[in-house]
Amino acid sequence: CPASPAAPLTFTMLQWTRVYKGNSIFWGNASLDGRLSHLLEGLNVTQVLPLEPPETWARRQRDVNTYLLYFSQLVQLFNKERPINYTQSLCCRLGCRLFPNGTAHSFYEVTLNGTAFLSFHVPNATWERRWPGGDAVAAYAEGELMKWPKTTQDLQHFLNTTCVDILRAQSAGTGKHSSRSHAPLVLGLILGTVALLGMAVGIFLCTGGRC
Repeated sequence: CPASPAAPLTFTMLQWTRVYKGNSIFWGNASLDGRLSHLLEGLNVTQVLPLEPPETWARRQRDVNTYLLYFSQLVQLFNKERPINYTQSLCCRLGCRLFPNGTAHSFYEVTLNGTAFLSFHVPNATWERRWPGGDAVAAYAEGELMKWPKTTQDLQHFLNTTCVDILRAQSAGTGKHSSRSHAPLVLGLILGTVALLGMAVGIFLCTGGRC
């Protein structure tokens, strides 16, 4: 359905990761103002809207594939040290909204097994615990995520600046023609998996053991 003129423009990415007995399954999508732009299935990400030229897109696909493969191998290594015989399900939801008055709001929320786990406070680039239980796991994951520029300053810049610029280009009617505006869409997917890496360390080292 077409959006109301008073409704904010929205860019949202969703990424799910399910881990069972050391095996990781990935899926997700990105949407720009209600239009599906990217799909993530397994280790492959595809561009639904032709936002980038084939050569550029091929490089981004390889980057995402390499990172997800690394993530899967790391989880397998953790599982050998600390086997977990039940399913762990992680969901990352991130993006931004641009309101008609020019103001913007960005967000990054993480759930673990359907329960709020962590959130990213964009204004000061800090992660905050949301999980009501398992404080050691959440605290360890929070600490890991706070160590790296990729999951603090870089993520803040992506959400506060890059994401909002994408929507401003869309609002101005130039979104379809600006490869520069759309190029960082997949960067968001990569940042999402980087954040998951920090959580994997926390979950698979802390669950059933010591951090």
